[in-house]
Amino acid sequence: MATQKKNFVAKAVDLYVDGFRSMTIGRKLWLVIAIKLAIFFLVLKLFFFPDILNENYATDAERAGAVRSALQAAPDTESPSGTPWTNLESQ
Repeated sequence: MATQKKNFVAKAVDLYVDGFRSMTIGRKLWLVIAIKLAIFFLVLKLFFFPDILNENYATDAERAGAVRSALQAAPDTESPSGTPWTNLESQ
């Protein structure tokens, strides 16, 4: 049954697959966009998200202890669902 109706997702996938197959200049443009995004996120990672744990602690055990103590010292506030953060273990 080749004339069988396709669902919406299958039609959308076919549309995009067919569109990318028939591209000529578009492929080069998508490649340029991908390269720009990779460079952009690499620059963000290098300059705006420094590895603080690696700078402040020498060993993995010290880093793990710092993360553990920061998680355990979380403020006694409510989560977005309305349940207190500190009472989640007791439930």
